[in-house]
Amino acid sequence: MRLPIVTGAFFALTAVMAGAFGAHSLRNLVSDRSLEVFQTAVTYQMYHAITLLLVALLTGFGLSRRLLGLAAGFFLAGILLFSGSLYTLVLTDIRWVGPITPIGGVCFMIGWALLLAAGTRHQVNQDRG
Repeated sequence: MRLPIVTGAFFALTAVMAGAFGAHSLRNLVSDRSLEVFQTAVTYQMYHAITLLLVALLTGFGLSRRLLGLAAGFFLAGILLFSGSLYTLVLTDIRWVGPITPIGGVCFMIGWALLLAAGTRHQVNQDRG
């Protein structure tokens, strides 16, 4: 589970950097609405970067490595698609990336569902053993 640790730490670092960039450099360059969109991207990136670190830690609790690995993959895809499309939209004003954002949101939801399944499956296995 090294990949979720490395990607989680990387995306947490870059979320802090993006947040600072948004707060200090974008304020005079984009509209208030665009700043809100940018902040949403930063927030979701940080939440899911921390979640990637959590997924790596959960392997030590006997949860399914397969389900945790899949969840991590969907969280990673969600960060790239959801936050990435919002960053692109704000920084470049390329409008066709807008429809990509909900796909990233669905990736987040699938990741959380897989995490839920890993926890539920673990509980069921504990009850049997």
